[in-house]
Amino acid sequence: MLLESALKERGEPVYRARQIWEWTTRGAGGYAEMTNVPARLRAELRELVPFSTLRVVEEAHAKDGTVKTLFTTHDRHAVEAVLMRYRDGRRSVCVSSQSGCPLTCRFCATGSMAFGRNLTCWEILDQVLHFRRTGVLDHCVFMGMGEPMLNVDEVLTACRRLTDIGITPRRTAVSTVGWIPGMRRFAEELDEPVKLALSLHAPDDELRAQLMPVNERYPLHDVLAACAAYHNRRRRKVFVEYVMLAGVNDEPAHASALAALLDRAIYKVNLIPYNPTGDFEGSTRERIAEFKSVLDAARLPATVRLTRGREIDAACGQLAVLRRLPSPRPEPDSRRSP
Repeated sequence: MLLESALKERGEPVYRARQIWEWTTRGAGGYAEMTNVPARLRAELRELVPFSTLRVVEEAHAKDGTVKTLFTTHDRHAVEAVLMRYRDGRRSVCVSSQSGCPLTCRFCATGSMAFGRNLTCWEILDQVLHFRRTGVLDHCVFMGMGEPMLNVDEVLTACRRLTDIGITPRRTAVSTVGWIPGMRRFAEELDEPVKLALSLHAPDDELRAQLMPVNERYPLHDVLAACAAYHNRRRRKVFVEYVMLAGVNDEPAHASALAALLDRAIYKVNLIPYNPTGDFEGSTRERIAEFKSVLDAARLPATVRLTRGREIDAACGQLAVLRRLPSPRPEPDSRRSP
């Protein structure tokens, strides 16, 4: 870690890194605010250790209070994260685990941009810390760019660190399209009660494979078995994300098939109004209500997600950077944050 190396070279006590991390997690905007750290050391760290692994390129603000921030990493990969504010006072951050995504789900804008690379734990946390500087946060969802289970080591480490920032494991959720190796490790290695969310979007293999190429590799039967294993080990429900695509997966027959597929003791369904990104149209409110009524009749728990940030392309499935980014300023190695 760059910070720890710099502190060790200067003969600083071992607790100094903890002091700096505590200031950072409380929303400090830079070293200058860390009043119990010697001024000389603060000045040296400003020159030697970048305060964040990410550089802000631009931000967009929606009328509903949603904020989308575009970052670049030290090697110029694009990353987007979203802050969602709710009327009940919740402040939730949607973070990315990769720059782009290699899995190319047809309805998701992120799959249309070039895949960059996995993000480090610190690049994930710095998305959260950026918004922590604007106020207290209480929820975090790994539902931004990328497939978290393809980057499971860094995601697990980031989940454990979120507690320091004030976001408890029970208020953290990690979404997957059903990448089984990562799901197994998530269930087996993460002791904290982080929620698992499954991007399902179809009640059968044929339709799901049309929408999500990953289904050819990991079909529904195997994915649901991995979800059941998570439930058996953690005794926590799996949240199923189901994006509503007009004329594609939103018929009452699809709802009946979904209800027959999912065990109501294991799953809770979250119906997602589609945010148009290209090939599909979103289902009407009436059709979504009809779909939900079928699930309700089958006693399969279901809710309809409240859409946030659609006007700034910050809603579910809309994160994508398809234009050339300005080159970041040259700076020292910023791969690790305080």
